Amino acid sequence: MPAYHSALPHPDARVINGIPLVPLVTKVRGPAPYADPSLTYDAISEAIDLFRPNSMFKNFEIKGNGDRLLIYAILFISQCLSKLRANTSVAEATKSLHSLAVTNVVIPADPSFPLQQMYPPVADRGEADQLRQYLSQLRQEIVLRLVATVYVADGQPSQFPSKWWLSFQKRHFMGKSMK
Repeated sequence: MPAYHSALPHPDARVINGIPLVPLVTKVRGPAPYADPSLTYDAISEAIDLFRPNSMFKNFEIKGNGDRLLIYAILFISQCLSKLRANTSVAEATKSLHSLAVTNVVIPADPSFPLQQMYPPVADRGEADQLRQYLSQLRQEIVLRLVATVYVADGQPSQFPSKWWLSFQKRHFMGKSMK
């Protein structure tokens, strides 16, 4: 069974380091182009939806730049889930994950990125800084949506994380994780 790939079109998005700077439906300020407010499904929604099935795979064939963005988002979601515990409250999770999102934003061009070889090099320092800002905004929005997704029980908001999401803490996409 093949892995799930990005299905969102990114024909005219600017690409830095193999990652398309796609419009995001977000309230977080940053360099990402704003998406149409009527849009209900964007790259972040896709990453959260595809996280659980894709975390089972050890191999992933990149079929486009959208897949590179998906890989980055899945690795960050995995890192976020590893910070949560069964007794972590919503407020504690939001605070710790937001801190994780804004500190030490690793871009695929950095040597510490686990899948660096799957991404083309960045052209210059200016592009690297712009990508770092975009990924910081992406990470902050992922945290907001992930907390809203993980802290649900039986369709209702919950004070503690879903055990079904926490069961993916030890699973790592392609056997890799961000540090």
